Amino acid sequence: MWSYTFRRVLATIPTLLAVITVCYLLLHLTPGGPFDGERKVSAAVLANLQAKYHLDLPLWQQYLYYIKSLLQGDLGASFRYADWSVNDLVGKALPVSAAIGGGAIVISLFIGVALGIVAALRQNSIIDYLVMLLGNIGGAFPSFVLGPVLVMVFAIGLEWLPAGGWDDFSLRYMVLPIALLVFINISTIGRVMRGSMIEVLSSNFIRTARAKGLPMRTIVLRHALKPALMPVVSVIGPLAISSITAAVVTETVFGLPGLGKLIVNGAANRDYTLVLGLVVLVTVITVVLNLLVDLAYALLDPKIRY
Repeated sequence: MWSYTFRRVLATIPTLLAVITVCYLLLHLTPGGPFDGERKVSAAVLANLQAKYHLDLPLWQQYLYYIKSLLQGDLGASFRYADWSVNDLVGKALPVSAAIGGGAIVISLFIGVALGIVAALRQNSIIDYLVMLLGNIGGAFPSFVLGPVLVMVFAIGLEWLPAGGWDDFSLRYMVLPIALLVFINISTIGRVMRGSMIEVLSSNFIRTARAKGLPMRTIVLRHALKPALMPVVSVIGPLAISSITAAVVTETVFGLPGLGKLIVNGAANRDYTLVLGLVVLVTVITVVLNLLVDLAYALLDPKIRY
């Protein structure tokens, strides 16, 4: 297990390098620059700015300079946020996105698995149809449609919760963004868990357990749950990653100061180092999540060995 983990960590190095190189070239090939705007700066000021951020150097030298900074743990200085480094910006925004996205994943995992089990045990009943309807709605409607609907119902209509904003991790401001992501995630987890549980419940070892007279609760919790969770574990990684990309929409709808807002502002302002720093962060999170999913397989199924 440890040797497999070590090999996977080593394999992330060329992946990270390839992602950084492609993004670096794409950003620098994009027309315009970080200091282009409605207010033109003088040639002398522009020359000083380019010298400060090493933009007057050839592209390959800029690239090597950036890689050297990355190896030292420095994501660089922001071109648009004066006196702020990318490390500072990420350090301020990451807890917000982690609280919203991480909380949504944990809650949706419990609710989605529970709904999937209930739907599988009550197959073709009204409960099963309601769970499938919930899954279809969550999968069919995008977050930029569901988000304003939640705001209209719970913030404007019922006036139970604020429509947006952020107040130092106050629960009232976190409920609607988390609810939006939970609603989208349980539509996937619930459907996957339902299908997997139905398949496991029709297995021979489950028939044997039923023939022995074991209660259904014992059969599900002790014998069927672990094998049925395997497909769910497979989708947890992509769902967690999609929560990061969905943060672009979610944080825009609810006005949250998270990574999604930073990505949008960095791309709009051509803040090369900020965008690259966020790409590096998202790539690392993606690799770590995929590694955790692979390790979770071995915990759920003893037959799997690495």
